Amino acid sequence: MRKISFILNGKSMKTSVDPEMPLLWFLRDVLGLTGTKYSCGVAECGACTVLLDGEEIRSCVTPVADIEGGSLTTIEGLGRDGLHPLQEAWIAEEVPQCGYCQSGQILAASALLAKNPRPTDEEITEHMSAILCRCGTYQRIRRAIHRAAEHGEGEPS
Repeated sequence: MRKISFILNGKSMKTSVDPEMPLLWFLRDVLGLTGTKYSCGVAECGACTVLLDGEEIRSCVTPVADIEGGSLTTIEGLGRDGLHPLQEAWIAEEVPQCGYCQSGQILAASALLAKNPRPTDEEITEHMSAILCRCGTYQRIRRAIHRAAEHGEGEPS
């Protein structure tokens, strides 16, 4: 066990944890934040994507020790004061079908818009191709990202 200090969804945290525990299991099993999903377990699908200091990481293969001193954002913390504009855009464009990949998709979209507030279709496709959607809602995902971009939104609120 080791003490780890970090910021989670805007709040300072200190905890004792096995530093080699995958971040995904720490979030889900220790902290009870179940919005981040397990799917492949080998960082291929992106369902477990979270943001560390604004950068996308795959929580299924990231040890908890890697978040020491960092700022972590999960889907639960993206819209701290209600729904984030990306979440609103997801609803407006009726993106989810099964919904399994959606937290990873939305966090990846947030990272994209933070770096590129007005992405083209090609830039969205390139960036978002790292997150697999079993239902194939890629066209709706693209429309939702454009909708959120129109409002100038990408950063956590």
